[in-house]
Amino acid sequence: MVLVLVLLMAGGCVAIVVGISHEASKTVEVEYAVTGNARDVTIAYSVWNDDGISTRSETVRTLPWRKVLKAKGFTKGGSLVISLSGSGGTATCSVTVDNDKPKTATVSGPSAAASCSGF
Repeated sequence: MVLVLVLLMAGGCVAIVVGISHEASKTVEVEYAVTGNARDVTIAYSVWNDDGISTRSETVRTLPWRKVLKAKGFTKGGSLVISLSGSGGTATCSVTVDNDKPKTATVSGPSAAASCSGF
């Protein structure tokens, strides 16, 4: 009886390790998007994966803007921060991970900012 219990526990541990290993090796697509009528929008986006967090920033004169990156590892996803210029306008940011429901935020007005993230 004890041997059966030990074997069941060992099998359960192996199943957990295999499941975690599979999840950690999975690659996902992280899609970032910004839409709206704002001009001169500063966009900072980060991708999280086993290599750590990689962050980039750029200023775009007109919208829409879109970027797709890959992430791999146990912790994977991304975040997006948008900052409007002094001229204002409206912008919506969106982060979608592997075709899941997008995480969005909308901002309007001069020098306003918004952020969204997905994992």
